[in-house]
Amino acid sequence: MPIIKVIIPAFNEEGSIKHVINDIPDIVDEVIVVSNNSTDNTEKNAKGSGATVLVETQKGYGYACLKGMDYIAQQEKKAGIIVFLDGDYSDYPEELVKIVNPIIEDNVDFVVGARVKELREKGSMTLPQIFGNWLATSLMRLFFRSTFTDLGPFRAIKYSKLLDLKMEDKTYGWTVEMQLKALKQKFTYREIPVNYRNRIGVSKVSGTIKGAIFAGVKILWWIFKYSFR
Repeated sequence: MPIIKVIIPAFNEEGSIKHVINDIPDIVDEVIVVSNNSTDNTEKNAKGSGATVLVETQKGYGYACLKGMDYIAQQEKKAGIIVFLDGDYSDYPEELVKIVNPIIEDNVDFVVGARVKELREKGSMTLPQIFGNWLATSLMRLFFRSTFTDLGPFRAIKYSKLLDLKMEDKTYGWTVEMQLKALKQKFTYREIPVNYRNRIGVSKVSGTIKGAIFAGVKILWWIFKYSFR
């Protein structure tokens, strides 16, 4: 069994983070919560639930993910699979097993949990999110003949392949950057339908007009940047 590490970027998720950590299956070797300037009890609750807690003071989803990757890179025992998971309890952490299975059993490089309509709780994704996902994945289909249908944050990737991607986005473009670079480098990939529920607390991206606009612009920027390379 490969060593599995989970990276959870978290900003003020005191009400949800312990539920996320507690529902992660035992096949995971280490859960790493990266507190992105949290001002509540996120760090305390994560530590109390057995997670490794890191602090990233530069605000941004990508910054938090990169902090987790830097920590993993310094470890002697090399990870085999990295799983990214949000800290808001909108995903079902127990479904991690079916996210990593294609990598373990079929040697797939990269797996994305797809928040399909029939498995989504009502109201769990906003209209801007649904439209943004449709637009981004439609453009990826057009330019790269991709079969992605979602930019879902619940995802797993071989650690060696993750390093090959040389990830750089610091904020909202992290997920789409990963998918575009995986397509460009011709990784094998698969989407797995996952359940999705209303998050605990307020979204820092889709819950604000500013966040939704910035996320949309960043996603489109990455797609057009890679389309004309």
